[in-house]
Amino acid sequence: MRKKARIVVDPSSPASTASTSRLLPFRRPPPPRPPPPSAPSAGSAASPFLLARRKPWQPRRILDPGSDVVLKWNHVFLVACLVALFLDPLYFYLQSIGGPACIRIDLNLGIVVTFFRTVADLFYLTHMILKFRTAFVAPSSRIFGKGELVRDTNQIALRYLKSDFAIDLVAMLPIPQIIVWGIIPAVNDSKAHTNNTLALIVLIQYVPRLFLIFPLNARIVKANGVVAKTAWAGAAYNLLLYMLASHVLGALWYLLSMERQTSCWLTECRKEDGTFGRPFCNPVFFDCSTLEQSDRKTWLNSSLVITKCDAANGPMKFNFGMFADAFINEVVSSPFLEKYLYCLWWGLKNLSSYGQGIVTSTYAGETSFCILICIVGLILFSQLIGNMQTYLQSVTVRLEEWRVKRRDTEEWMRHRKLPPDLQERVHRFVQYKWLATRGVDEESILRSLPLDLRRDIQRHLCLDLVRRVPFFSQMDAQLLDAICERLVSCLSTQGTFIVREGDPVNEMLFVIRGRLESSTTNGGRSGFFNSITLRPGDFCGEELLTWALMPNPSLNLPSSTRTVRALEEVEAFALRAEDLKFVANQFKRLHSKKLQHAFRFYSHNWRTWGACFIQAAWRRFKRRKMARELARMEGGLGFFQAPPCWTLLVR
Repeated sequence: MRKKARIVVDPSSPASTASTSRLLPFRRPPPPRPPPPSAPSAGSAASPFLLARRKPWQPRRILDPGSDVVLKWNHVFLVACLVALFLDPLYFYLQSIGGPACIRIDLNLGIVVTFFRTVADLFYLTHMILKFRTAFVAPSSRIFGKGELVRDTNQIALRYLKSDFAIDLVAMLPIPQIIVWGIIPAVNDSKAHTNNTLALIVLIQYVPRLFLIFPLNARIVKANGVVAKTAWAGAAYNLLLYMLASHVLGALWYLLSMERQTSCWLTECRKEDGTFGRPFCNPVFFDCSTLEQSDRKTWLNSSLVITKCDAANGPMKFNFGMFADAFINEVVSSPFLEKYLYCLWWGLKNLSSYGQGIVTSTYAGETSFCILICIVGLILFSQLIGNMQTYLQSVTVRLEEWRVKRRDTEEWMRHRKLPPDLQERVHRFVQYKWLATRGVDEESILRSLPLDLRRDIQRHLCLDLVRRVPFFSQMDAQLLDAICERLVSCLSTQGTFIVREGDPVNEMLFVIRGRLESSTTNGGRSGFFNSITLRPGDFCGEELLTWALMPNPSLNLPSSTRTVRALEEVEAFALRAEDLKFVANQFKRLHSKKLQHAFRFYSHNWRTWGACFIQAAWRRFKRRKMARELARMEGGLGFFQAPPCWTLLVR
C-alpha cells in the first residue's frame, strides 16, 4: 500500500506569512555525528582509532644498508672493534710477580679492563640487533643497478642466522669477565693454570673479533670507496693496525714469560718432595695470598726454587731463552705502565726486524713462537710499507704526473730543436695551466656526471661570471642555463694569438680575467688599422653568432675580421661553433630584435664598422659642402682661380 507523503509548512520561508503557504515534503533529520575522540586519560586505555594513527616504533623500522645511518654506524663500530682488539690483550698483564716466588693479580687493572671490555661488548650486541633490522639485496636482482632490497624481517633473520650470527655471538660473549670474576675466585687452583685458561679463552675469542674487521672494512670500502677520506688518515689507519699487532705480540711475550717462570718454579717444586731432608714444596705457595703463612715461610727459608729460577743472578740451570729479558730487566715486577711500554717496544722491534735479534732455547713452544713472529712480521711489515706508500703517493700523484709531463715536453722540444722563444712560451703555458687547474681534467670529471648534476655544477661555476658580460645580462634564466651548460674554460698566456684575421672562427670567447688586444686592417686595406683592448666582460668572435643566427647557415665557418692577442694571462669561457648553433636553433629568443640590438651595441666589430661609416659619411658631407662652396665662389668671381690646395681637399 502506497504511503502518503506528509507535508509541513516551512516557517523560515518569508512566503509562509502570505496567503499562500509554501509546502515542503517532510524529511527525517540526519543522525547526529559522533563526537570527536578525545585524548584518553591516564588511567584509561587508548582507543583502536588512536592506535591505528600512531607512528610505528622507530627502532622497529627496516634500515637500508646504504643509508647514512648504517654507514655512520659502520665507522663507529669499526672504531669499537679496534678498541676491543686493543683491550683483550690487556688481560695478559693481570698477573705479575708480587714477591719472592709468588704471583699476584692486579685487581685495579682487572676492574678497568673489565669495564671497558663490557662497553665494547655492548657495541657488539648493538651490531647484532641492527643486523636483524637491516635489509639486504636479493642476489637474483643484482643483474642491473643496485638491486632490490629484501625488507621482510623473517627473511632477514633467517639469512643472518645462516651466515654471520655464530661468529658475532662468539665475539660478543663476555667470557673473559666471567673467568676473571667468576671462575678464578671460585676455583682453588694454582695461578698458573688459571693464567693459561684465561689466555686460551682470550686468544680463542680474539680470532672471531679479528675476523669481523675484514668484512666490516670491505663494506665501508664498498659504500664509500675508501676507509679514510684523506691520504694521511689512511696512512695513520694502517700504522694503527701495525701498532695493534705489536701490542698483541708484546702482550703474548709477557704472558709466555710468566708461563716460563711458572714452569721453572713448578719443575723445581716437584723435586722438593720432603724426602732426604728436602723441604716440602706446595704449589699453593706460589700464590701471593700465602705470603704470611708459616709453612710458606719455613719452606722459603730452605728452598732452592728461587735460586735455580733466577734468570738475572741465578746459575741459569733453566734456559729461559727469549724470555730472559723480562726477568733481567724486572719487567714482570714493574708497574703496569712501565711493563706495558716495554712489551710494546719489544713487540714493535721484533715485528719490524722479523725476529732476527731473538736468542731462543730448544723449547718447542718458544721456537714456534719465534717462527710465528718471523712470518707475521714479514707479512705485516710488507703490507704496511705498501699501503703507506700508496696513501702517501696519492697526495703527490698530480704533482708527479705534472713533473713527468713537463719532463717529456722538454725532451720533445730539445729533440725537435725548437727555438728558445717557443720553448719559453710552452713553459709559461704549462706552468700557468698547472697553477690554474692543479693537474685536474675538469672536462672529463664533468662528462662522467649525470646531465642534471652537470647542469647544476656548470650553473654554479659559470653563471655569476657569465652575468658579468653585459650581453648575457639581457637573456633570461633558461637561455643562460643552456649557454652555461656548454661553456668550457680557456686559458691563454701572454703573447698568445687567440685568432688571426682571415682565419675561420670556431668559438666565441668571453673574457673573465685578463686583457686582450683586438686589431683589424679591414681585410688588408692599405692605410687602415684599428686596435682596441678587450677587458673582463668583453667578448670576441662575434662573427660566429651572426653565422649561427642565419636561417640557413653554411657548413663553412665564418672568417675572422680581427686579430686577437693576449696582452697578459687570460682566463675566459669559450662557446664552440656547434654548441652555439644548437642554442640558436633550440631557443628562438636568441633571434629577437632586442638581443640582436644588445649584441651589436656591445660588439666591438659593430662599433668599429659604425665608426667607419660615420667617418666616411662625415668625409662625404665635408667634401660635398666644400664643393658647393667652391662652385659658389667660382660663379660669383669668374676671374678667381681656386688655389691648388682647395682642389686637393675636394678630391
